[in-house]
Order: sequence, then structure tokens, then C-alpha cells
Amino acid sequence: MGKTSDLTAVQKTIIDTLHKEGKTQKVIAKEAGCSQSSVSKHINRQAKGRKKCGRKKCTSSRDNRTLQRIVTTNPFKNVGEIHKEWTAAGVSASRTTTRRLMKDMGFRCRIPCVKPLLNKKQRKKRLAWAKDKKDWTDAEWSKVMFSDESKFCISFGNQGPRVWRKSGEAQNPRCMRSSVKFPPSVMVWGAMSSAGVGPLCFLRSRVNAAVYQEVLEHFMLPAADQLYGDADFTFQQDLAPAHSAKTTSTWFKDHGIPVLDWPANSPDHNPIENLGGIVKRRMQYARPNNAEELKTTIRATWALITPEQCHRLIESMPRRITAVIEAKGAPTKY
Repeated sequence: MGKTSDLTAVQKTIIDTLHKEGKTQKVIAKEAGCSQSSVSKHINRQAKGRKKCGRKKCTSSRDNRTLQRIVTTNPFKNVGEIHKEWTAAGVSASRTTTRRLMKDMGFRCRIPCVKPLLNKKQRKKRLAWAKDKKDWTDAEWSKVMFSDESKFCISFGNQGPRVWRKSGEAQNPRCMRSSVKFPPSVMVWGAMSSAGVGPLCFLRSRVNAAVYQEVLEHFMLPAADQLYGDADFTFQQDLAPAHSAKTTSTWFKDHGIPVLDWPANSPDHNPIENLGGIVKRRMQYARPNNAEELKTTIRATWALITPEQCHRLIESMPRRITAVIEAKGAPTKY
């Protein structure tokens, strides 16, 4: 006599047919040529609508829909706040149950993506810029030196509020937080091209036009020599006041360096933003005790960036351009 898993298709058909006719399990076992326990297990497995084992659920489908509506409407609330609002609606459930049901619904607590806050005019300019650059090749982008200032903090643990979202909702507008230009502070200036990275400059004061031109003179020009040699290149910068000042424009003209036109609030266009993210992720477990140790850590991490990584980021420019066009100028995942 075989086990339930050993029953053939013919035996299972016989068991199902005789069971529907009201035959006893003993008679069915004899007719099918198997043990009575095998018949019993097969019938139980095929039974539909039988009650499930375990504790009865403390919430109804209506309660669960209420919870999902609360999380969807207020995704930046923590579990305690969501639980309090849910129980205030008349639901009797523990905080643990609240968290478990949210997980069962597919919600996960994640750090929200950041998008630049854009108005209609800026979106229009971003779209026009992308359309103008859509036919640029990798070779043309490799002639661009990308630059940026980035803020580094001693503590990398505080990454702001978290958001409850489901898989695939990272770019959903309701699950993202808006950002504006970060306030002036001590920052790090850096540059990159498809050939690698240039030297870093640690900014000690507020960046005005005069300070920025010193950075260009003592750090950008050496970076250009290092990355391009005698070859021509185009310099990229955002539209910060120090960058767009008339004296800065004059500086570039005097040195014969062309500057790439750039739309406002467009960090998703700039591959060096991703490079800064790579550096910060590598530094997330570093615990410098003071500013000098932080600078040492940044220099050491920056030095580990390879030309291959830079080349891959530059190669992403056509995809970034396509994404901006498809989004009609709206912020993209880059």
C-alpha cells in the first residue's frame, strides 16, 4: 500500500469518483488498491472550504483596507503613528499586528528617494536641453569634465525620515521627498571625466565668485591637465550663483575653456552626483572623530575610484537624456 504521494492519477480519480458517490473510505481503499489513510489524506487535501487551523484573525477585511488607506495616504508616518490612527478608527489590534499586516500588504520601510523641486519653466528647459543633447555620442560626452560641490558630514547615520512603500514604488511621487539646493557650508569640490577623477578641493568658506575662481585656477586646471593633457574639453558646472557670475564667465573666456550649457536643478543629469553617492556609501561605516579625520577618509575613498567606474557613469549620459525626454522634463531615477 503506497503513501498519498505515491498514488497514481488513476487511483486519485477512483478515490474522487467513489467519494462523490458516498462510499466509505474502507470501500474506496479496497477499490483503489491503497491504504485507508492514503484515501483519507487525499480527500482532506482535495476538500474545499474547510476551516483553517490556528487563531482566528483579529481584524476583518474592512479593517485591513482601512490600514492600507492610512499607510498610502501618510507613507511618512512611523508604525506607532499609523497604529494609533488605525486603532482610533475602532480597530482592536496590537502594534505588532499592525507591523505584520503592513508587511503582508507589501509595505517596507525605506529611505525615500530625493527629487529636485521643479517648476513648469524649469521642466520645459530641462526637456529642451535633453532634446538638444539626444544625439550626442559617448565620444562627445567623454570630452566633458563634470564637476560638483558635495557636503560631507561626520555622521552618516541620520538620513532623515523613512517612508512606507511597496516594491517598485521608489519613484512614485508620493513616496519621494522634495529637495532644494543645500545651504552654503563647508563642502568638497571635485571633478571627473571618462578618464577618471581629478584632485579634491576642501572649501573652507562660503563659495562666492572669487573663491570659486581660485578653485578653478588651482584645482580644475590641474585636473584638466591630468585627465585630458593637451586635448580639448568642455567644462560642466551647475547654475550656482558663484558659477554663473559675470566674473566667472570672464575667467572661462580668458582661459579659452568652453562651458556646457546646463539646466537649473538637474542633479539627475550629472554623473558626478552618482560618484558622490558611491563615496558616501563606502564611507557609511567610517566614524571620523573630527574634520581632519573626515577629510582623510574622503581623500582615501576618492582615491579608490577607478577610471572604469567613471567611464561607465559617462556612458550612462544617453540613457539619462532619454529618461528626461520620456519624463517630459520631470525628475528621473538617476
